[in-house]
Amino acid sequence: MRFHDLRHTHASQMLSAGVHPKVASERLGHSTIGITLDLYSHVVPRMQADAAEQVDAALQAAISSERKAK
Repeated sequence: MRFHDLRHTHASQMLSAGVHPKVASERLGHSTIGITLDLYSHVVPRMQADAAEQVDAALQAAISSERKAK
């Protein structure tokens, strides 16, 4: 196992655990958050589904509130 493999695993685990990419970027010593996201964003495909679920929950809450207000 190479050092880079450990670094990649560390980055992947942070992002998968929901650590903000800016924090992960700083821990990895990247000069910009873009570097981190370009290199490691492929390891967190669940983030798309999570985002969709959060938007859905917000819309459902808004619809529910509107119905109660009537």
